[in-house]
Amino acid sequence: MSIHKKEFKKVTTHVLQEMKRNGEKISMLTAYDYTLAKIVDAAGIDVILVGDSASNVMAGHETTLPITLDQMIYHASSVIRAIDRALVVVDLPFGSYQGNSKEALFSSIRIMKESGAHSVKLEGGREVKESIARILTAGIPVMGHLGLTPQSIYKFGTYNVRAKEEEEAERLLEDAHILQECGCYALVLEKIPALLATKVAAELTIPVIGIGAGGGVDGQVLVAHDMLGLTTEFSPRFLRRYANLDETITAAVKGYITDVKSRDFPNKDEQY
Repeated sequence: MSIHKKEFKKVTTHVLQEMKRNGEKISMLTAYDYTLAKIVDAAGIDVILVGDSASNVMAGHETTLPITLDQMIYHASSVIRAIDRALVVVDLPFGSYQGNSKEALFSSIRIMKESGAHSVKLEGGREVKESIARILTAGIPVMGHLGLTPQSIYKFGTYNVRAKEEEEAERLLEDAHILQECGCYALVLEKIPALLATKVAAELTIPVIGIGAGGGVDGQVLVAHDMLGLTTEFSPRFLRRYANLDETITAAVKGYITDVKSRDFPNKDEQY
């Protein structure tokens, strides 16, 4: 049965909750710069995540850990200048909120004030609830993130599927409820079993957005560079490539090189 899609002039946290109630799936992609964000927003995406994955995609780091708060604010500011409709969520980078709720509040205020973003996202469950509570006192919306949490890669030592065992699955479900009770307006579940993700989404009243968490959640998020085929070395099971821009761009650059070398570019119509 098809779900009627309501057109929203501007996506807000309340709109996402209305979409969940109406059974309309939420679409979410990353963007880190003005040009891509403008295209993604104009195409009708609901949520743009300025993810700390910029550490990998834009800067070439092996993990998300090196990216700084200043760099996240720079990327978020670029995205905000491009959008008209989408809700913009910005990741709090590693070291800007863990273990210090005052630091979490300070970091979130900087992101909101200096970039103009609409909300922040952080990783973790019960261990970050004090930080979430402190951030919310400033009226800043918070999106949670459970399952595979890339900022904790050195703790777990692997990017494998999380919460496959019963004990970890029960803890994740408890943490999901804790995040909702803390006041998170939405939750991302990354790389966990589909049945568990479906259960979480069914039990929570807030939207649950998945990445590698199956189709039983309220929406999906992917890294845009992966989905567009700009990156080719990353190929997890959950990734569907909707384009192959690596090949397209390579062919265009080679064509340009050929035309320059052969003196075909510029021709008489392309000069003054």
